[in-house]
Amino acid sequence: MGFRETLSQLVSSRTETTEHHSNPSLQTHYYKTTKDKAIAAVERVMQQSGFTVKRVEQERGEVIAQSTSGQKSLLVATIVMVKPFRTAVDFSCSTDTILPSDFGHSKKRILSLYEQLDKELPYIGSGLGDELL
Repeated sequence: MGFRETLSQLVSSRTETTEHHSNPSLQTHYYKTTKDKAIAAVERVMQQSGFTVKRVEQERGEVIAQSTSGQKSLLVATIVMVKPFRTAVDFSCSTDTILPSDFGHSKKRILSLYEQLDKELPYIGSGLGDELL
């Protein structure tokens, strides 16, 4: 990860996972499961982590949750089935703070969610989009 990415992460209150993220731990995770089972697992993991699930969009593959305890956060999980039994999960976490930075709080939340989800579902790998298409 370069200087620019490190600096932008330090002065941000938002963290998002992507397919080609410069930080390997924040790349899209892939699981050997169906979209419906992945959505259910993401909901469970969010609730176990202290989030309140506000909305589930089955057709779009989105789960929206909010944390009201501690530092308030809005979390959006996007679940996409790229092939039969190959499902991608991405997270976007925004922290409500008056400061220009959340000091890595949103990143820690996403990494914690991925860690729990890796235990719930059969994990295949990260950043595998080019290989699966």
